[in-house]
Amino acid sequence: MGRLTYALVTPARNERENLTRLAAAVRAQRLLPESWVIVDDASDDGTRELAEELAGAEPWIHVETRAAESAGTLTDGRREGRDLIAFKHGVRALPAPAGIVVKVDADLSFEPDYFERLVEHFVADPRLAMASGACHELEDGQWVRRRVIQTAVWGASRAYRWECLDAVMTLQPRIGWDGLDELRLHVDGWRTDTFIDLPFRHHRPEHTREPGRVRAHVAQGRAAWYMGYRPSYLAMRTVYRSRSDVAVLGMLWGYLGAAVRREARFPEPEVRRVLRERQRLGRTLRRGSPP
Repeated sequence: MGRLTYALVTPARNERENLTRLAAAVRAQRLLPESWVIVDDASDDGTRELAEELAGAEPWIHVETRAAESAGTLTDGRREGRDLIAFKHGVRALPAPAGIVVKVDADLSFEPDYFERLVEHFVADPRLAMASGACHELEDGQWVRRRVIQTAVWGASRAYRWECLDAVMTLQPRIGWDGLDELRLHVDGWRTDTFIDLPFRHHRPEHTREPGRVRAHVAQGRAAWYMGYRPSYLAMRTVYRSRSDVAVLGMLWGYLGAAVRREARFPEPEVRRVLRERQRLGRTLRRGSPP
């Protein structure tokens, strides 16, 4: 794999139990990271203490702590993009540049060859800017792969080529950032990919920390407005997903509310154009369903 190295950054807020499992998976890797920065985001459950224990045992593990006065609530944190703030903090704290930087959420686990195989993909394709493995979540006792379009990259395990980090480091911390970085890279001629033969396990399904599913989907609707979604695509996506979860209808409410209030939109027209081109009806029908 030549000289291409990788580093990990894990934003962590009250993740002691999950971090124990993640640390076991990271330390078992056949190809260890050059460094792993755990960013404790004002935890009060012992996460920071555990991270410091890990750092004491491994010289390549480092701990950064964000100020407690900036804590807020868990739900506010997701709506304000605090994971992006913590990720940026961790990237800036890396002891040295690495060929690939991976945002790894605390609630993941994976096989011992996960990062070795992920790095191999970056070595094989010099135009690959960002990638992840395939997300699996537990359903009725079975690990089931969640489906997205192939160019979409999972936010929970998001690997960036070092020279492409500006695509994320210059974004505002808002819901939807982990789609805008991908679009920026495509505008600049880079590739992104999700490798379905490279699984990782997500132990906490999305939105389970939210106090209500409707509220979570309303926030997603506001994010869709900010990103520049086609109204027709959002409506089709909402109807499709509401067959299994009526709370998804909150996305329409969030989108329409943001439109009525004339909330700000992402200030890069070319990025919004690429997104809307993807959401054309013909392309969506060829994919089979709106993700």
